[in-house]
Amino acid sequence: MRTVYVNGDYVPENEAVISIFDRGFLMADGVYEVTSVLGGKLIDFEGHAARLERSLSELDMPHPCTKDEMLEIHRELVRLNGIEEGLVYLQVTRGSDGDRDFVFPDRETTKPTIVLFTQSKPGLADNPAAKRGTKVISIDDIRWGRRDIKTVQLLYPSMGKMMAKAAGADDAWMIEDGAVTEGTSNNAYIVKDGKIVTRGLSSDILHGITRAAVLRFAREAQMEVEERAFTIEEAKAAEEAFSTSASAFVMPVVEIDGVPLGDGTPGPVARRLREIYLDESLKTAI
Repeated sequence: MRTVYVNGDYVPENEAVISIFDRGFLMADGVYEVTSVLGGKLIDFEGHAARLERSLSELDMPHPCTKDEMLEIHRELVRLNGIEEGLVYLQVTRGSDGDRDFVFPDRETTKPTIVLFTQSKPGLADNPAAKRGTKVISIDDIRWGRRDIKTVQLLYPSMGKMMAKAAGADDAWMIEDGAVTEGTSNNAYIVKDGKIVTRGLSSDILHGITRAAVLRFAREAQMEVEERAFTIEEAKAAEEAFSTSASAFVMPVVEIDGVPLGDGTPGPVARRLREIYLDESLKTAI
């Protein structure tokens, strides 16, 4: 049985308790981060900690602990649960003031809720999907406008995953005003004329921690990167495509809306970027 962390205590998962009045449950008034674990060490922790700080700030939500305390909690959960490869999920909500109200509770008297748990995923780095590539479909993007804040409002992305599953695909890329925003749980890329193309940062997409690292590594490897919007038609005609996320790293895409890309197998750019990302991230894991 897993040990989880709830508001200052390490407890067995079946003893974890949160108020029914918690605003994360009632209002989706919360944010989260997911940090990968490889070789028992945390990948890109500094980036996730910085983005959590930004998300909390954008929602005027107090931070429940210091960055050093948060790192210690992550490490302790990894140790207690014997995680070699897997994930640490962290969620912070505005907490509970003992009732339901649309108005934010007084931040001076209502403490935020903080919850962390681990997921063991042996073979995370050697995911078979990365070798065969994934298939995606396109769906309308009807989410709220502040996608740069990593909130727990994940109903529509979850519905998108189910739309993809029903269509015999692995994931969905979302479309707004004719252009791809991102995947249901990842940033989206195509390779066109040898260039890596991905949408620029704005409130339209999540500012991916893995995205930032992969683009940095790509530029260091003398790959050309173009940050701009691209259409789903452009994606279908691309040489290759891929997505990035904290839990899947760099994941090749081999089919979009039933149209195979290239020869229908993972392309060289995606394969190389995955290799570079894993190699470099392991060097700086903590």
